[in-house]
Amino acid sequence: MTEINWLKHIQEPKYWLLGIASGLIALHLTLTSRTNDTDLFGTMLLFWGVVAFLIWERHESLTFESGVFASFFGTSLIALILLKSSSISGYDFFIRATPFLSGISLALLASGTKGLKQYWQELLILGYTAIPPGLIGVFVDVPKLTAKFSAFILHYIGFEVVRKGVFLILEKGSVEVNHGCSGVNAMLQLLGLALVFLLMFPTTRGQKMVLPFVAIITAFVVNAARVGLLAVLVSLSQPEAFKYWHEGNGSVIFSMIAVFIFGLFCWFAILKDQPQNKEGQNC
Repeated sequence: MTEINWLKHIQEPKYWLLGIASGLIALHLTLTSRTNDTDLFGTMLLFWGVVAFLIWERHESLTFESGVFASFFGTSLIALILLKSSSISGYDFFIRATPFLSGISLALLASGTKGLKQYWQELLILGYTAIPPGLIGVFVDVPKLTAKFSAFILHYIGFEVVRKGVFLILEKGSVEVNHGCSGVNAMLQLLGLALVFLLMFPTTRGQKMVLPFVAIITAFVVNAARVGLLAVLVSLSQPEAFKYWHEGNGSVIFSMIAVFIFGLFCWFAILKDQPQNKEGQNC
């Protein structure tokens, strides 16, 4: 009897969808881990977890009804993901686009074209991961802004520093602030966290406007402090320390500091007062 019930469960479409989704997520995280980009992997892992949580919270109210065209299109997208993934060995922009393509394909298989609007929050989160970091550089010269602010920090704490463009020149050395060190990735990471926060917690219109701004400023300032530290280490002829804070676990520490500061802001500015607000509404 138990075996018959087990077979019935396996034949239900939702369990097939769960299996396909698990496979796509595992494949994507495996590809992301091969890039050796800790920030990217952590962001993707977080976003997948949030999407899974949001779907689980609403799975009983979702409409599962797909058609032939939607199922064919969804299956074709999955085939494309699998085909392209087989040729990826390092970083590829397709890794950023895969979550959104996977989300679209799964939504089509589950609910068809008419049911896509049910998943707008999840697709918005997954679509955010497809934003290339280089896109921001088209509108704003982030490396130059970072170099200016880092020079200001160093000057404020007492270092003799001269800035020439994106170069920070100290007494015994200099560093160049290129796009990879400008903090764009950190800003996108915190902005993504702000998006997740806004979708998961009730907020006012003012908080919705302030939160993304705080995320960007926090990431920018923390990264500028990191760039200043790197410039000091070069001036002090500390190549091993420079490598640690530039490429090693030190860079991850600064990312954690930025996330921690942003988390504190979210707690004290928004979450801390929510229970009191609820009590006020009940009265």
